Amino acid sequence: MVQRTSTAQVMSMDLSPKKPNKAYGSDGGAYYDWSPADLPMLGAASIGAAKLCLSAGGLALPSYSDSAKVAYVLQGKGTCGVVLPEATKEKVIPVKEGDSLALPFGVVTWWHNAHAACSSSDSDDLVVLFLGDTSTGHKRGQFTNFQLTGSTGIFTGLSTEFVARAWDLTPDAAAELVSSQPGAGIIRVKDGHRMPQARDEDREGMVLNCLEAPLDVDIKNGGRVVVLNTRNLPLVEEVGLGADLVRIDAHSMCSPGFSCDSAYQVTYIVRGSGRVQVVGIDGTRVLETRAEGGCLFIVPRFFVVSKIADETGMEWFSIITTPNPIFSHLAGRTSVWKAISPAVLEASFNTTPEKEKLFRSKRLDSEIFFAPASN
Repeated sequence: MVQRTSTAQVMSMDLSPKKPNKAYGSDGGAYYDWSPADLPMLGAASIGAAKLCLSAGGLALPSYSDSAKVAYVLQGKGTCGVVLPEATKEKVIPVKEGDSLALPFGVVTWWHNAHAACSSSDSDDLVVLFLGDTSTGHKRGQFTNFQLTGSTGIFTGLSTEFVARAWDLTPDAAAELVSSQPGAGIIRVKDGHRMPQARDEDREGMVLNCLEAPLDVDIKNGGRVVVLNTRNLPLVEEVGLGADLVRIDAHSMCSPGFSCDSAYQVTYIVRGSGRVQVVGIDGTRVLETRAEGGCLFIVPRFFVVSKIADETGMEWFSIITTPNPIFSHLAGRTSVWKAISPAVLEASFNTTPEKEKLFRSKRLDSEIFFAPASN
């Protein structure tokens, strides 16, 4: 059983947005992750977060993880190889910016940036974000990945005898196989080496492109939302996580709200920037900061969060630790305040009927995003 972090611990934690640290890499790219030591809420929420950046020709070697994940392609295009548990055939999936994939336990994956290795532009990089549940993993708040090949692969740990017996090889062939790849985790594919051809049909049931999917919320000059759930990507049920992509326009506001089903909100700022406020127990503001592209932060269970974009607007990708999240908003047409009796509001705010009517008369047409007031 996972031990729950106490209320006092959560209230005293540093919730400020953080950027990741480089874990390993090569000329083919790098793998970055967020550590619970830097972002304590990762451990409290048992959430892992990491980012893979593959340069042209880069290959993330086949691996599996101790955690179920949602992957989101932040930039570029490439190929993702997926072998589901008990599957007899590999899926070779073409991926591009905006794609989201649900990766259950036991999935073996590899990622490849098919741009020619002679290209050196950062705009050609394939960048993938991973967010997932580490509650049954080796480390709370951090993924543990198991490489199949390379200098840190499982083959390296098996003796020549075991490799030879398992794959019916001669000892010499087994020794050569195990030692032939000196790279660890990420390599650059040799020029001229032909990788598997990606198949569009393999996207079916595996991928939802959040930039092309029908919008769940679309508010003019306010913002747009696409929600990833069991209806549009059934594998989300196995992963146990919901997700959404939110884009708000310049100076727009996201209504104060909270997850009402005991879920944590894990938010990665894709681009843009803005101000963030989080309110916890006893009306205490536990976070007031500015978040920018590349940062990650976590909102504790039931805490209220709100954001206001800067002049560049703001885009974020979030996972919520339940496959079909439910939110309550405290402002706008669907606000819980609109459903509470006027007399109760008057008493609760200790105000006059006139002030209560003024309060209730606002935001009758606005949903969860509020465009800036026109001059």
